[in-house]
Amino acid sequence: MRHGAARFAFLLATPAILGAGVLKLPDRAGPMGNGIHGQVLVGSLLSFIGAYVSVRFLIRYFETRTLTPFAIYCVLFGIGSLVYLNT
Repeated sequence: MRHGAARFAFLLATPAILGAGVLKLPDRAGPMGNGIHGQVLVGSLLSFIGAYVSVRFLIRYFETRTLTPFAIYCVLFGIGSLVYLNT
C-alpha cells in the first residue's frame, strides 16, 4: 500500500515539474540565456539524474519503513516556525 502511494505521488508530481521546466526553456534558450547554455544543459541533466536517484531510493525506503521521522520533523519545524513568527 505504501509503495503504491509513493509511486502515485511521484508520478503525479512529474508532469508539474516537467511543465515548469518546459515553460522556462524559452527564457534560457533565448537572449536571456546567452553564455549559459552549457551550464543550463549540464544543470538540467544533473538535476534529472539526482531526481531519478532520489525517487528510486525513496520508493525502496517506503517499502520497509514509515514516514514517522518525516512527521516528527514536520511537527518540530512547524512549532519552531510558529515560535519564530510570533516573537
